[in-house]
Amino acid sequence: MKVLVFVKATPNSEKGVVPDENFQQMLADMGKFNDALVKAGIMKEADGLKPSSAGKRIVLSNDKPATVIDGPFAETKELVAGYWVWHVKSMDEAVERATRCPPPMPGEEGVLEIRPTYSEAEFDELVTDEHRELRAQFRKQSGRSRKSKAKASKPKKPVARKKSRPARARSKK
Repeated sequence: MKVLVFVKATPNSEKGVVPDENFQQMLADMGKFNDALVKAGIMKEADGLKPSSAGKRIVLSNDKPATVIDGPFAETKELVAGYWVWHVKSMDEAVERATRCPPPMPGEEGVLEIRPTYSEAEFDELVTDEHRELRAQFRKQSGRSRKSKAKASKPKKPVARKKSRPARARSKK
């Protein structure tokens, strides 16, 4: 099962503050933690995120143009400072691994959130052959090619891609 593990932001991570005290030790501890995940074949991707002041939010609605909101965003506890993509056998395994994580920001309480992703099989009855073909094309173009087990023998039909709606309105929060 694939899960995303979010490292929740802290007041200092949102300020872009890198604490001098214990920072080198945290990097060493996190390096060991990540190395163990890679050696176990669990970690597929990981990265830290810049503070929300460097980000944008896009608000989408069916009946209004998209709205772009410049960061920073309020409610630090709801923001994400980093993430991992893990492939684990179960949620229990993900929890067990996450409990071994060193605190991500020295001197502050760290919070991890684990969220499973949907698998294609969970939507199999709802997904059309056209959607399957688009996903296969995306995987091929992005280098994430994998063989589709379901519907592999069905002929694929080309589908015109829907153009995305451009962001028109800008507002500051």
